[in-house]
Amino acid sequence: MTNKTFALGGDLPINRLGFGAMRLPTATFNGPLRDPETGIAVLRRALELGVNHIDTAGFYGRDEVRSNDLIRKALAPYADDLVIATKVGPIFGSNGVPSGQGGPKDLRGLVEGNLKDLGLERLDLVYLRTGGMTGPGGESIAERFAVLAELRREGLIRHLGVSNIDVEQLAEARAIAPVVAVQNHADETSVQAICEAAGIAYVPFFALGGGNNPLDTDRLGKVAARLDATVAQVATAFLLAQSPVTLAIPGTGSIAHLEENVAAGDLELSDEDLADLRA
Repeated sequence: MTNKTFALGGDLPINRLGFGAMRLPTATFNGPLRDPETGIAVLRRALELGVNHIDTAGFYGRDEVRSNDLIRKALAPYADDLVIATKVGPIFGSNGVPSGQGGPKDLRGLVEGNLKDLGLERLDLVYLRTGGMTGPGGESIAERFAVLAELRREGLIRHLGVSNIDVEQLAEARAIAPVVAVQNHADETSVQAICEAAGIAYVPFFALGGGNNPLDTDRLGKVAARLDATVAQVATAFLLAQSPVTLAIPGTGSIAHLEENVAAGDLELSDEDLADLRA
C-alpha cells in the first residue's frame, strides 16, 4: 500500500491501518466477556506490529471488562507516537447497551471519564458520536459539539471529530471548531467526498462486513486468490485504496487475526485488481 501514513489534524502522523478496540472486551455488545489478559496481549502485539492509532470509547465493554481499562493496563505509559481516539455521546440504557444519547450537560463528565480510565491528561482525538443506535441526521449537534470545542480550548482535548453524521451535521460542526476526522458508516459516500476535499480523515465503520454491510465475497475472493491473501485482507487493502484520507481500524480479540489484519497494510493492489474490485 502506498501512502501508508496520514497526518491527523496536520500534526499527528499515524499509520492509516490502525486498531479498533470495540471487540476486545466482547465479540458483540451482548456476547460473553473475553479474557482481559488476551486483550492486553493483543494490544501489546498491535504496537509491536507498528500500529500507532487506537480507536476506543468509554462505552466499549461490560461489567468489569472495558476497552479503556485494557488499553491503560497494556500500554501505559504510552509511546510518544501513539494516538488514542475515543468517542463520547452514547450512554448505557437499562439493558446494558449504549442505546441512550447524552446531552450537552453529560459531555464533560464523559470526557473526564475517558481521561481517567485511559490515564491521560489530554485526549488526542474525541469524536462526538450522535444518533444513538440509529442512523445519522435529523437533529442539530451544535450545542453538544460546542461543549467539546470548549473542552478543547481548555486543553483536555487536542483534536475533534464527529461520528454517525450527515452532510448538514458535518457543516454545523465545522462552523464551530475544526473537525479533523469523521467516523461514519462505510456507505456514506457524500460525507466521504467532503472529507477528501478538505483533508479530513475518514474512518468508516462496518467496512469489513459488520452490521448490515456484507462483503462482496465473489469479487473479493477472485482477487484474494490471485494474491494468495484472505478476503478480509483484500477488503482492507481496497478500503485504503479508495482515498488517501481513509483510515482503517479493524478490531479483533485474537492475536492471529490481528496479525492477519495488519499484514493487509502491505498488500499491493494492481490496476487489474482494482478494476475487478470496482466492477
